[in-house]
Amino acid sequence: MPPKKFNKKGTGKTPVAPESVVRGPNWPPFQPLVPEEDLSLHQLLPNQIVTVPNFWPASLCKTYISFLSSLPLTTTPGKPKKGDAVRVNDRFQIDDPDFAHRLWNDTPLKSLVLGTADGGRVELSDVERTQLWGGEVVGLNPNIRIYRYSKGQFFDQHYDDSNIVVLPGTPPIQARTTWTLLLYLTSPTTGCVGGETVFYPEPEPGKKKSKAVAPEPFVVELEVGLALLHRHGAECMLHEGREVLEGEKWVIRSDLCVRR
Repeated sequence: MPPKKFNKKGTGKTPVAPESVVRGPNWPPFQPLVPEEDLSLHQLLPNQIVTVPNFWPASLCKTYISFLSSLPLTTTPGKPKKGDAVRVNDRFQIDDPDFAHRLWNDTPLKSLVLGTADGGRVELSDVERTQLWGGEVVGLNPNIRIYRYSKGQFFDQHYDDSNIVVLPGTPPIQARTTWTLLLYLTSPTTGCVGGETVFYPEPEPGKKKSKAVAPEPFVVELEVGLALLHRHGAECMLHEGREVLEGEKWVIRSDLCVRR
């Protein structure tokens, strides 16, 4: 659980799409996709960090980078609001339920998370899976965020907040977010140096502060097409996006939603 004395955080409240945006972009189709049986969930840190290597093939990532470059990106201010972490990047955000639905249902993500994939699943019981994700997963947060980090840009140490959202349905589904989803489109193989996501585990409970030794940071290297899921909200680990030293880091962001 995040220490109370550390109040820096990411953009906690679900942003509202700008009024000038009437409808979502004409996103490219998810083609090609890696076959479901060739994908698997990897728990890098139990109950905290899960990855899906090669979730998107390099060709699809390249297609999306080209498309995302045409969107009206906005540079975040260098001086954040009080209590927020310093973040310097270019971003585009929009409430797009259709894109979130497609990313959840038209890729292997849903079957991997729910444990219905044919192969390579994390062997968990239904109860364990519910505990892992924080409830019954019902989809992705419609608020889609696109991040581009150029040379010299970064996201300082922060926590990701949980949010209350409503997913389309009949009736609409009342939900809350429990895990951050980051889909990396670039890596050192595309010329992006730096930009790793670094997590800072807390010292073991029960030890006096004077004797407690902070565990080594846990670094997730950038990989083209890697899907990274990490727990957020009350149990979020302190983390940061390191400075990009060369090239560009492109990320698609959403969140796992569970039924309220």
